Amino acid sequence: MSISNQKILIVGGGSGMGLALARRCVEASATVTIAGRGEQRLQQAREALGNPTNLDVSVVDIAREDQVADLFARIGGLDHIVSTAADIQGAYRLLPELDLKAAQRVVESKVYGPLLLAKHGAPRLAGAGSMSFVSGIAAYRPAARGSVVAAVNAALEGLVRALAVELAPIRVNAVSPGWVDTEIWAQVAGDRKAETLAAMAERLPVGRVGRPDDIADAIVFLIGNGFTTGTTLHVEGGHRLV
Repeated sequence: MSISNQKILIVGGGSGMGLALARRCVEASATVTIAGRGEQRLQQAREALGNPTNLDVSVVDIAREDQVADLFARIGGLDHIVSTAADIQGAYRLLPELDLKAAQRVVESKVYGPLLLAKHGAPRLAGAGSMSFVSGIAAYRPAARGSVVAAVNAALEGLVRALAVELAPIRVNAVSPGWVDTEIWAQVAGDRKAETLAAMAERLPVGRVGRPDDIADAIVFLIGNGFTTGTTLHVEGGHRLV
């Protein structure tokens, strides 16, 4: 299935993996809406993509059901919905230091948000449409300080399987990235970002950490492959093996 002339919503499309996917889709002549909480970031993303005529932006907090409903009322019919959104600020903490509000924000962005996108977006999707969400390696290789993210990624993958059954023939899938060099690592590792990513690159069988385009490739596959649903596609450089 070609994504040319398809109408695609990308929540989290203002940066990182979502922005890389938006670039792929725009260049393939899809009609793309990138959505997120920060209007300035979305406008900067539009400029970074060259202000194409087949790209729109929309401000939304996917943890707010009224805003999600309004988003789909504005957009109308769609072919594909993608969410790469994740609010992990303050979530990587040892249990004695963990702030419950930070944990709740992760749940809202990666479980409640996808659930609301499915609830309000499914009626807008074409019969051959799809939804794709982003989980992560923490569900399989958890580490100290990462209990919340590990639990939420695992929950999202369970949600994906259930939605694939309930919403069929709409296809619902997840991509599970490994360590990808995006802005989010500034929150996780601070000024040790480069050192931390380099150490992981030495461990991985592929000899490097991921790039946003690696994840964009995987999502484009899930959008286009009509025989894949209820699946988690692992794009992690062999991280589960080491």
